[in-house]
Amino acid sequence: MTKEREKTLRIIDCICRIFVGLVFLFSSFVKGVDPMGTSYKIQEYMTAWSIGSFSFEWALPFATFLSVALVTLEFLVGVLLITNSLRKLNAWVLLLMMTFFLVTTLIDAITNKVTDCGCFGDAVKLTNWQTFWKNVVLMVPTIVIFFCRNLKKKHRTYERDILIFLFAVAAMVGFAIYNINNEPVIDFRPWKVGNQMITQTDGKIQSFVTYKNTATNEIKEFPSEQLMEYMQDTNWEKQWEFVDSRVVDPAQIQADGFSMIGIDGEDHTKELIGSPDPIIIVTSHDVSEINDKGIESMQRVRDIAEQHFVKYVFLTASLPEDAEKFLNDNDMGYIPYFLADEKAIETMLRSNPGYILLKDAVVKGKWHYRNYAKIRSVDFEQLEN
Repeated sequence: MTKEREKTLRIIDCICRIFVGLVFLFSSFVKGVDPMGTSYKIQEYMTAWSIGSFSFEWALPFATFLSVALVTLEFLVGVLLITNSLRKLNAWVLLLMMTFFLVTTLIDAITNKVTDCGCFGDAVKLTNWQTFWKNVVLMVPTIVIFFCRNLKKKHRTYERDILIFLFAVAAMVGFAIYNINNEPVIDFRPWKVGNQMITQTDGKIQSFVTYKNTATNEIKEFPSEQLMEYMQDTNWEKQWEFVDSRVVDPAQIQADGFSMIGIDGEDHTKELIGSPDPIIIVTSHDVSEINDKGIESMQRVRDIAEQHFVKYVFLTASLPEDAEKFLNDNDMGYIPYFLADEKAIETMLRSNPGYILLKDAVVKGKWHYRNYAKIRSVDFEQLEN
């Protein structure tokens, strides 16, 4: 190989390594900042996918471990690409990973069993086909990197490469574990501190009523406020019969699929989330998974709420009878509880239990149960003003 050709290949290889490396670093970071979210996505794949009669549900207990392993591997590959370390080994790992991702996302795009692959966590949402074509684009520089893997490094320092390898693994594992034991240091979800959870609008609630003409079978919708004018006609009731009604509320909850259903069967979301007074909502996607430290934190936060006369409610995806038993068994039977979808609660807070403070539909604070003591530092008196 001529020096000119080798120089050209080195330049192309360098561009490809930096491009793919940066993508892998970004992907690993946005998943590593929220490893529990990645774990939930892995569980979704395990539940949705199967090969013939063989399913992957047996591996559900290992989802969190696999989440940390995935983000660590992505981060490691990205660091090794950027630093040009362990070239041959990294090129093989990169090719195998991209082949796996390419095949997986193609099947996913065709079957649509999982609607969002979670490749970039909650930071960037892509459709299944967008994800597939993204992997097609990345496969091109991956092949270049693979075929350039035998280019000799100018300075062969295996000690340096091993140190970079160990540092990358330790850094991402430590980062992921920290975010598992705390709420993510960067929140890409709808319930981010400072977010307005109910759209502010000047529009008023409107109601509509649908009637059917008994003679022509014409179905027509009328604004409720105009209906009284039509009903003054003495022939109205003979000509029209009621079909349906609907209410349009311009103020919407800024979280898909979120609701707080009371034991009365009614949706209390807006009155609780939009309360003009501070409210602490403790969430649990499954009460059977709350450990002793979690129970203790719930009792301590309850005491804090009572001390400052702050409303304190429990939101869970568990069955009503399980929620009641849990609260009664732990001296919290008088606390009002509400029901919500498990995925909606997991999106709200990763911790089980977790705490969120709202006022006027604005998220004022979020805490993992391990950090419940930080709630003591909240200035509730200023918050009420």
